[in-house]
Amino acid sequence: MRCYVFPGQGTQKKGMGRSLFGRFPDLRRRADRVLGYPIEELCLENPERRLSETAYAQPAIYVVNALHWAAAEEDLPPADFFAGHSLGEYSALFAAGAFDFETGLTLVQHRAELMSQVGGGAMAAVVGVCEQIVQETLKQHDATGVVIANHNAPEQFVLSGSREELARMKPVFEKVEGVRGFVPVRVSGPFHSPAMAPAAARFRSLLASVDVGEPRTPVISNVTGRPFGPDAQDVRTLLAEQIVQPVRWTDCIRYLRDAGVSDFTELGESQMLTRLIDRITTAPEPAPDPRRDLIERIRREILQPEIGDEALDFDADASFRQLGLNSIIYVRLARRVGTALGIQVKPDIIFQHRSCAALADYLLTREDVARDAAPEAPPITLREYQDERVTALLRDCADGNLSVDRTLEAIRALA
Repeated sequence: MRCYVFPGQGTQKKGMGRSLFGRFPDLRRRADRVLGYPIEELCLENPERRLSETAYAQPAIYVVNALHWAAAEEDLPPADFFAGHSLGEYSALFAAGAFDFETGLTLVQHRAELMSQVGGGAMAAVVGVCEQIVQETLKQHDATGVVIANHNAPEQFVLSGSREELARMKPVFEKVEGVRGFVPVRVSGPFHSPAMAPAAARFRSLLASVDVGEPRTPVISNVTGRPFGPDAQDVRTLLAEQIVQPVRWTDCIRYLRDAGVSDFTELGESQMLTRLIDRITTAPEPAPDPRRDLIERIRREILQPEIGDEALDFDADASFRQLGLNSIIYVRLARRVGTALGIQVKPDIIFQHRSCAALADYLLTREDVARDAAPEAPPITLREYQDERVTALLRDCADGNLSVDRTLEAIRALA
């Protein structure tokens, strides 16, 4: 199976798209009408070094990615999946038919303008150590407001925060055993962090007025590491959340690999994603940690819908009392546990176990899980499927190479 991937911001450079503007003049003209300035001149000549500015870099990357997609449609086989890194997700959704070229470019232009208005921040990549070490280092040194913004590979993470805090943490990380580099990223703000909440809120209002359709080919969301749903509102919600949420690129690629993708082709002016994918697909799978995973789900699926992005950084052992929750919120949290996790609990249970860690420990000991009472599905045989991709997934599951949950997710993505 084949997946085309599109790069995001940081890959811009003078001369980008040089071989393709003349080949697809219609796309160039349509881009000029939307942007109000000549995109070819921006990409090839980089007047006043504008490609270093977010407001210009993001539209330029989107247009050049679209040129590469136009060439791929003529020269390469069709894709089974699409994915894009951060900004590249818009290119993936365009390629999958979720919106037309002009709509995507309009969204990207407004996104870039809103994100460029959030100043005072920066990003830097930490290379060589796992997520746990990165998180522990930030916590030990009280790195206020610094969060992991990009999960690029098992040992490459991008931090987002204030310039002052990142500058303070640079020598700290350089002394951590195993760290091979602390490298600034070419962006103008603290992207994919809670600091971008004002930009996300304004962008959410714009998205509500945009015509979005169901992707014709599955596109993997940076926010969830899973395919976008068929509902247009799901696409809008995830695109708005992506501005403040981390890019879970490692999860995206692992999902695609488990779904049967063996051929990843990067479209654009970079080989950055190709190198990251190589690291992800050759790295050993992390040991499963049900407790850690459940705590993360409680933050994202139970707390965040009720209290906002504050939940994402909420300490696992901190009491919910710090959030000032009232009794109505505890009722809602209990309902969300039932909806998201399939485990029915009463509000007083949430009140008694009022930290992410305590609630996770309680839920992990529960045996009366709602899904256990579901009627047993009829047996499935390989002969019932004519789709070779489904057959391959079922064989992997039967051989123990793929979990049942990941097999079901992969089959749903193919449906």
